[in-house]
Amino acid sequence: MTLDHSPTNTPFHDVDQFIALPRLAGLALSPDGTRLVTSVATLNAKKTAYRTALWDIDPAEDGPARRLTRSAKGEASPVFAHNGDLYFTSSRPAGEEDDEGDGAALWRIPNSGGEAEQVLSRAGGVAGLIVASSAETMIITAPVLAGSTDEDDDAARRSLRKDKKVAAILHSGYPIRDWDHDIGPDEARLFALEQKKTDDEGEQASTTDSSLSATNESEPPRELRNLTPDAGTSLGNADVVISADGRTVISSCQRLLAKGDSRSYLMTIDVESGRSRTLLSDDSADYSPGPVSPDGSQVIVQITTVTDASTAPRNSLGLVSLDGGDLVPLAEHWDRWPSAAGWLPDGSGIVVTADDDGGCPVFIIDVETGEVRRLTKDAASYSDVVVSPTADCVYALRSSYEFPAEPVEVNVSTGDVRVLSSPVDRPVLPGRLERVETTADDGTRIASWLVLPHGAATEDPAPLLLWVHGGPLGSWNAWSWRWTPWNMAALGYAVLLPDPALSTGYGQDFIQRGWGSWGSEPYTDLMAALDGVLSRPDIDETRTAAMGGSFGGYMANWIAGHTDRFNCIVTHASLWALDQFGPTTDFSTYWEREMTPKMVEENSPHQSVANISTPMLVIHGDKDYRVPIGEGLRLWYDLMSKSALPADEKGETDHRFLFFPDENHWILQPQHARIWYLTVQHFLAQHGMGPGVELPKELGR
Repeated sequence: MTLDHSPTNTPFHDVDQFIALPRLAGLALSPDGTRLVTSVATLNAKKTAYRTALWDIDPAEDGPARRLTRSAKGEASPVFAHNGDLYFTSSRPAGEEDDEGDGAALWRIPNSGGEAEQVLSRAGGVAGLIVASSAETMIITAPVLAGSTDEDDDAARRSLRKDKKVAAILHSGYPIRDWDHDIGPDEARLFALEQKKTDDEGEQASTTDSSLSATNESEPPRELRNLTPDAGTSLGNADVVISADGRTVISSCQRLLAKGDSRSYLMTIDVESGRSRTLLSDDSADYSPGPVSPDGSQVIVQITTVTDASTAPRNSLGLVSLDGGDLVPLAEHWDRWPSAAGWLPDGSGIVVTADDDGGCPVFIIDVETGEVRRLTKDAASYSDVVVSPTADCVYALRSSYEFPAEPVEVNVSTGDVRVLSSPVDRPVLPGRLERVETTADDGTRIASWLVLPHGAATEDPAPLLLWVHGGPLGSWNAWSWRWTPWNMAALGYAVLLPDPALSTGYGQDFIQRGWGSWGSEPYTDLMAALDGVLSRPDIDETRTAAMGGSFGGYMANWIAGHTDRFNCIVTHASLWALDQFGPTTDFSTYWEREMTPKMVEENSPHQSVANISTPMLVIHGDKDYRVPIGEGLRLWYDLMSKSALPADEKGETDHRFLFFPDENHWILQPQHARIWYLTVQHFLAQHGMGPGVELPKELGR
């Protein structure tokens, strides 16, 4: 497969134009299936942050999408209620004189039209909203301080911390951090959002929850009823679903085990009474809920087996009755990792997505037989899938390395795809995309995407960048704004995006090949993929560089210590000393199950630092909790003091360290993303890879 693009003046030729491209995400469908709402992020006036707005798409018409919201703070998490009203969260003020709150409030746009109205604000903010599809039930997810007795008490405690400028957190369990944020002192709770009760005389009953407020006359006063007052920390990162009739909430919860370990189990809550019970719990797996069946009798279960050093995890689906009972496997012999999106309206099938050979198609699983039918036929990736109530189609966001996310309609019978009117146009690309493959030493097929710049040919071969994906349980299969190969193609680089051992979408055995031996098959697969394209006449085998982030950064470090074939190497948010990484990452218990001490020693890149003779650009964010900054600091010191390219008498070296004090595992601020791309391109040029690129002046060098 070859997809050809040849323009020589695109947004990818200018990093400023690239970061200004609007980014589409998320999809919500109205209960009657007549409206789709998505969000679009654009640069603010100062070009220092992205702000989101909600846009309305009519799936039945080809007319342009219509912008619904506009504010300096932006809007997020759109959800349709059963009556067609649109709810969302935003931290924008409710009035011209209102101060900014401590968190996002809940807003509503009536189905009949009109301006957005604030429905609910509270001291700790609103995290999200879950609604029943055929009932008025609304469930709010929101944080509370652990010792709070009610909303007034919670507001007072928050005010005290803010006034005294106290940020300290007292922990009694594990974990205490997650990816890019500290856990606590907030704890997640589930609330029923209800109309404020009245007394016998028809006057509004008094409430102690004075921190709640609604600031419009058309929206009835609301109050929160805490459904999980004793949840503690168990609802951190919980997945929550609700039955169509609004009577039952199903949530994942964390059950703490010995030595800091935990398991995710399923809990049901009767909304009317507030009574809860455990639905499904097992030490051998983690469970999270998928959508509830249309008749309200059973719920889809996402199952992830607990790993050990010899066995990779497996993700699968099951069904369990809301009345309790055994977990029934669903399509248990299917060798992919499905994620449930929704039920067909008659309950006969379940719509899922799953990584598959460089894409993430839509599939339908027959509930009775377990038969899996692939619905979409292209090589793209589908996300945010929602099922139409008419049962004839599903809607989704589709992307690939050919284009960013765009809204589409997929016919359930034929799999035909219709592109809907999008608020965002496809950008023109500066090259072409190919699917390539090679064979590893053990005979395993290794597939990759290859991005080729305009003009790459035998008489003008392109330098090659080997990009290694993170995870490691993942795949190069969808558009990424953070790792965008087209910025490199615009400068004349070819970019190879291989899926080595441990990658998803090629079967469980393919994952198992690299489990516990990161420095073995993943490395040799990458070299095999590289060798496969270096034989092409349109690739310059004398100019190659390797790059990767997270696990991809680990592989970049491993590559640096095991071959000198590359001109230079870029390693971002990378694992360096595995014995240090394991106890300091945000979820050490998972890591301790993944590798034995012997595996850690054998697979740690820092053991080979003396062999590193290739110039390296190290990139790390100080707020990275998944791969703590200690990895970057130790890597930098080891390169300076122990590598084959040590610092000279002035303390300078061919290695470079790009440090972001206020970024985390990802580089999220747009101007920092600009710095990232330009610094990487400058470093590549310094080592003979491509055209000269100046360092951004903001670095002060």
